[in-house]
Formats: sequence, structure tokens, C-alpha cells
Amino acid sequence: MELTAIELAKLVNGQVEGDGNVALSSFGKIEEAGPGSLTFLANPKYTHFLYTTKASAVLVRKDLAPEYPIETTLIRVDDPYATIADLLRLIESRKPKPRGIESPAYIADGVDIPDDCYVGAFAYIGKNSRISNGALIYPQVYVGENVHIGEGTILYAGCKIYSGCRIGAHCVIHAGAVIGADGFGFAPTPHGYDKIPQTGIVEIADNVEIGANTTIDRATFGSTKIGQGTKLDNLIQIAHNVEIGENNVFASQSGVAGSTKIGDWNMLGGQVGVAGHIRIGNYNEIGAQSGIHKNVSDKQRLMGYPAVNARDFARNAVLIRKLHTLFDKKD
Repeated sequence: MELTAIELAKLVNGQVEGDGNVALSSFGKIEEAGPGSLTFLANPKYTHFLYTTKASAVLVRKDLAPEYPIETTLIRVDDPYATIADLLRLIESRKPKPRGIESPAYIADGVDIPDDCYVGAFAYIGKNSRISNGALIYPQVYVGENVHIGEGTILYAGCKIYSGCRIGAHCVIHAGAVIGADGFGFAPTPHGYDKIPQTGIVEIADNVEIGANTTIDRATFGSTKIGQGTKLDNLIQIAHNVEIGENNVFASQSGVAGSTKIGDWNMLGGQVGVAGHIRIGNYNEIGAQSGIHKNVSDKQRLMGYPAVNARDFARNAVLIRKLHTLFDKKD
């Protein structure tokens, strides 16, 4: 797809500054983009690239005030990051989607596959499962018995959906993810640890995205739940009977122990660990590698292990770096 800067500006409600007739046919990072590319500036750390970029046009904030002359065309918008995301989604939506059933694939008797769905080679769909309109099931996906896959949901190659689980509409589950494996439940006895059967399921609401090699365990009984709009990065572990609300974002290698309940609009950095049987409220921001071992209310910014207020953590870190001076001996 090729657009001029003027045409693109009309599409995103932007204002052109510079050559509005320059042709744009690709995207690129501001420090690497070449002629014909569109890029964006959202992070102030990259502002210096604005004066050297070879991109033909750059999406910038409407209030940007350049300090030096700029050779490229600017397209001023309210939010460059959101605008580039919208454009990328537009391009993605225009790509042709696969359709039909490839061979060999195993589909249990009685399972109906709508005409606008796709089932890739070596996929397995168990009995009594329900596949909704527009679902894309890529090669080597396993869908167990009595599973429901919602409308327009994408299961990428090699992900596994265990029996009984429910996946909502317009979800994306990436390669290697495992939904519904047994929760980690064992009862200590004098002779060892006896397995506690995990008889529940996993319920994933609409518009959830689950990263590659992320695992979500089925409940001991009842459901492990992931709320609408929540996004989980790669390599995340969600334990049995956890309930996660709406529009949360978890970065890679986070882990949530069993039966913890998390509200809405929380942000967890990478490698955050959350203890079991606690509650986390809404609109919290938890810094990378933090350890959450007790209940958290709403609108907290936490960091550290055990996690404390982020400002207190920063002050403590400065003091710790100077701690050795208390013990230095003068000659």
C-alpha cells in the first residue's frame, strides 16, 4: 500500500509540515528508516534521531517544537504511538486470511467447522468442541474435548487447549502456549506428595492476547479466569484458580500463584512474582522483579522485594549504594 503524506494525514487526522506529496510505502524505526518509509517519535529519548533520520515522514506530537532544522516531512498527530498502532492494524486487517481445512488434520466426528474458518495441517480438534465463525487454527494446534473457541480467535502453531476450556471471541494465543494444564496441587503425606485432581477449567474472555510459551493452569475446581482485554506477554505462569480482571498487561516472566485475585487495569513489569491467596486491586503499577506477598489496594506504584512504594524504593536504593561509606576507615 502506498500513500502520500497528505493522504496519510487525512487518514489519521494529522497535519502535514513539509513535502505533502512524498510517497510512503513502508514502516521503519526512526534510527534505521530509509526513503519511502514512515516512522514515528513517541519517546523523547529518540528525539535526536529526528534531525538525522532518512525516513520520508515522521509522525510526531502536535505540540513538538524542533530545536534544529528538519529535512523530513512531519505529520503532527495527537498521539504518534497510538497512530502508528492504528496504521499497523489497518495494514494487518487487509492481509488475506487462510481458509479451509488442510490435510492431514484430525477433526472429531460431529465437530462443525464453519466455512470461514481455517484448520492447519496436523491440527487436532477433539469431540464435542465448538469452533466459532472466523476462527484460525494453525498447524499442530491441539484442541481437546468440549472446548469452545470464540468468533475470530486465532490459535497459532503448536498451542495447546486442554479439555473443557473456554476461549472468548477475537483472542490471540501464540505458539507454544498451554491453556488448561493441571494446576500444581499436591497433598503432603508420610510417603510423599499425592496429586490432587484438577477438575476445573480455564475461562478466557474476549479480546485477550496470550504470548508464546505462556501457561495458564486449570482450576482445582471451578475456573481460572482471564478477563476481557487483558494482555499477557511470553513466558508467563498463571496458576490454578487465579482470577485476573479486565485490561491488565503483564510483561514477560511474571508469575501469579494459586487463588490470587487481580482487578482491572493493572500493569506488571517483567519477572514480577505474586504470592498466592491474596488480592490486588485496580490501576496499580508494579515494577520489574517486584515481589508481591500481601494484598494491594488501588492506584499503587510498587517496586522491590518485598514490594514497597516506588518512591521509597528509589530512595532506599540510593542509600544502600552509600551504605559502605559508614564502614570505610580513614587512613
